Amino acid sequence: MDISKIKNELINQKKSKFKGNIYHYSQVNFSYNSNKIEGSTLSSEQTEAIFDTAAFNPKNDDLIKLDDLTESKNHFKLFDYMLDNVDNNLSKEMLIDMNKILKRNTSDEENPRYNVGGFKVVPNIIGLVNIINTTAPEDVDKEINKLLNDYNSKTNITLEDIIDFHYKFEKIHPFGDGNGRVGRIVMFKECLKNNIMPFIVLNSDKPYYMRGLKEYEKDKMFLIDTIKHEQDLYESTCEKLLDFEIK
Repeated sequence: MDISKIKNELINQKKSKFKGNIYHYSQVNFSYNSNKIEGSTLSSEQTEAIFDTAAFNPKNDDLIKLDDLTESKNHFKLFDYMLDNVDNNLSKEMLIDMNKILKRNTSDEENPRYNVGGFKVVPNIIGLVNIINTTAPEDVDKEINKLLNDYNSKTNITLEDIIDFHYKFEKIHPFGDGNGRVGRIVMFKECLKNNIMPFIVLNSDKPYYMRGLKEYEKDKMFLIDTIKHEQDLYESTCEKLLDFEIK
């Protein structure tokens, strides 16, 4: 499929606030799934209601965390920021801006341990079982600079390059929180920029995605195959929603 059509439609539909097509679908599903992977309590229906009306009806007596609501709305803004900068090179400033957008007005923003607006100041890890150790806070700036320099020096970016960047970014885990969501939006951006089918990592595929990250140094194909599966799903949706010509 022509990736430029996907990119152009996403940008144009963002400008026109067009509902019920690929932009609407991508916003709701990206926010729902990426936040759900990180433990959000919101349903896909609630996420869609927030996107459409900035309100929703809770199910029965379900307790909804304020941060879940805020981060759902913030992810919509993060997706728009990504589209606004889709053809720009990745930079340290862009990554920090993405994290700031995601975490704005959350309880983490008020907690100096999370250092929203900068890199982590407290050590962190990925997972509680089969733990992935991450870069020490004092080394983050150096490692991020190296990762960006290596990536931006490539002339022909492939899907494998984007996945490799994602793994290395997650291994650094540069922020106090929001690393996975920033990392996944970066993959979407870089796919659009480099004429590669973008994708949304689904919460239902979280076990395969996490296994792919944990096994990446031993066997890259776990993560690559998971991503290719997500590409197929997104492409199928695009084919349905973008099968039209405006005369």
